[in-house]
Amino acid sequence: MEQQYFIIDFDSTFTQVEALDELARISLKDRPDREEIYRKIEDLTNASMEGKLSFTQSLEARVKLLQANRDHLRQLISHLKKKVSTSFSRNTIFFKNHQDEVLIVSGGFKEFITPVVTEYHIKKENIYANTFVFDEEGNIVGYDRENPLSQEGGKVKLLKELNLPGDIYGIGDGYSDFQLKESGMIKKFFAFTENIERKSVAEKADHITPSFDEFLYINKLPRAISYPKNRIKCLIVGSVEDEALSQIKKEGYNIRHREEIEDKYLDEAGILFCDEEHQPTPEQVHQAKKLKAIGCFGKISRKVAETAGELGIIIFDDPKHNPRNEDFLPKRVIAFMNEGKTHTSANFPDLQPPRINNAHRLIHIHKNVPGILAKINDVFARHNINIVGEFLVTNPQIGYVITDVDKGYDTDVLDELKAIEHTIKFRLLY
Repeated sequence: MEQQYFIIDFDSTFTQVEALDELARISLKDRPDREEIYRKIEDLTNASMEGKLSFTQSLEARVKLLQANRDHLRQLISHLKKKVSTSFSRNTIFFKNHQDEVLIVSGGFKEFITPVVTEYHIKKENIYANTFVFDEEGNIVGYDRENPLSQEGGKVKLLKELNLPGDIYGIGDGYSDFQLKESGMIKKFFAFTENIERKSVAEKADHITPSFDEFLYINKLPRAISYPKNRIKCLIVGSVEDEALSQIKKEGYNIRHREEIEDKYLDEAGILFCDEEHQPTPEQVHQAKKLKAIGCFGKISRKVAETAGELGIIIFDDPKHNPRNEDFLPKRVIAFMNEGKTHTSANFPDLQPPRINNAHRLIHIHKNVPGILAKINDVFARHNINIVGEFLVTNPQIGYVITDVDKGYDTDVLDELKAIEHTIKFRLLY
């Protein structure tokens, strides 16, 4: 197989923020004119990222405005470690397994990039970035102008020098990342939009990737979750409070808002959030083939709960309007989607399995008839798959099994589990 390399940008890609903008907020916090300087620095960042100003001009002007020192850098590093993009931080296993192929290539600075990314198994020698010049007191007075990454088209110059053998994939949010594609240096450019979407860059990308999970999914690479959340459509109908909306958005689902339930939107939704007045009818639930979970802000009708249960669709409702604690409705739906937890569901048996690392979690929902667990385990036994943990709970309607298995198995196994008689729904969770 041809060697593959992954060129990953740092600012607004590996991390959620632009590090120089954040450094300015630290170094200038005591200055009365700080807001004006922050704005200037942000404008310079954006102009360069959108290709409206040369990178060299932008970098030079930003470093001059910073007035930063080594102490400010220390504060910046601890801030950036908390700002790693969510989909990168959950895919540490990918970086561990591809240490030789992952390169961080950034117009930012090694002084703050290296301490952040090396915690994710990225090798120091695979980090390509600028370096600051300090005076004797530790103040930043400039940067190494010989470094190709300090110059316009720097990423292209660097890649020419590296002359990597094999297919190169670029992931980033800015114009300098797109230049790699334009120069013919890389096979595909993925515009990373989890933190910011720059229209001028996204329009030219081979693929828009709203999360790192999406990038790994498209390229059939190992990942922390089996199906990217940005591909799961979440329909929100009726009155849903802002706090709930922000929790749902943070998960990265593809959100649609509607005043009423419209069948064409419900038909493609994986999750539905609604208020009590806008809950679906049993007939609508029957039609929603992709639906996995419903969260109702209010009391769900008994008939809807029963119908959904027969179809393997979990329902969480909120008749008491629980405050924003662990019983907060979005948290419960998210705990089911991420880990298979069914605690306080309106129509599923109660299960709160612990998370098991380095295992795949499979969910099997079936009619509550005897002998299903034996059939599930027979499939695993025939394929020599080691079970790490297994949980079965039932109610009069359905049986709910979660099986954690060792990694590495043939996808035929999944087809066999789906084909077991009386199966209602089957899902590979992670």
